[in-house]
Amino acid sequence: MAELVYPPVIGLAKTMFRVLDLRIEIEGPEHIPGSGGAVLASNHVSYLDFIFAGYGARPSGRLTRFMAKHEIFANRIAGPLMRGMHHIPVDRSAGQASYQQALAALRSGEVVGIFPEATISRSFTVKEIKSGANRLAHEAGVPLIPVALWGTQRLWTKGRPKNLTQRHVPVKILIGEPMEPSPGDSGDALLRKKMQELLDRAQSSYPDDGTGQWWQPVHLGGTAPTPEEARELDRHR
Repeated sequence: MAELVYPPVIGLAKTMFRVLDLRIEIEGPEHIPGSGGAVLASNHVSYLDFIFAGYGARPSGRLTRFMAKHEIFANRIAGPLMRGMHHIPVDRSAGQASYQQALAALRSGEVVGIFPEATISRSFTVKEIKSGANRLAHEAGVPLIPVALWGTQRLWTKGRPKNLTQRHVPVKILIGEPMEPSPGDSGDALLRKKMQELLDRAQSSYPDDGTGQWWQPVHLGGTAPTPEEARELDRHR
């Protein structure tokens, strides 16, 4: 398919990275196949995560088609860009159509990006996940690749003002080994476990000390909401 929009958007993102002097570290890009379909399943801590998860796939030469809320596609600025990059709108009232579109993309050899938690994790741990990523990979017969992002929450996350002028922020993008997808709850549980393990590694090797910081999970000495508090906040959003 013609790629008239995605390359310029990548160029703009790289410019933003340079202007902000973000210290981006990508680990494991070799796990993304150079051709053929694959599902990237990433944790979700920031409104900017699709940019960074997609950037993590670039060393393999792949463009990632993300599944995203249909409300974004209705935005007069973001909508044309999302459609031009061939991302996949998700309407929760008509989820089967989105699922079939993603399945068709995978079978045609595309890389599809999914945030299995569905919404941003306020606790900065991996929430309970939906079954779509594992189910899609299994039905399409493609590898399921766990991804962890860390540091992106410091730029713009739920419940905090965006700070897109903050410079020198370290951002970690960890791409795990491909998993064999399996149907059912066991496959979902294994994916969540792998995502959390990658996130634990990203957090433990992060160069900035998060002790006492809002962007650090409470179990690592930060002041982010606990998972229980985060669930309560999500209920009353």
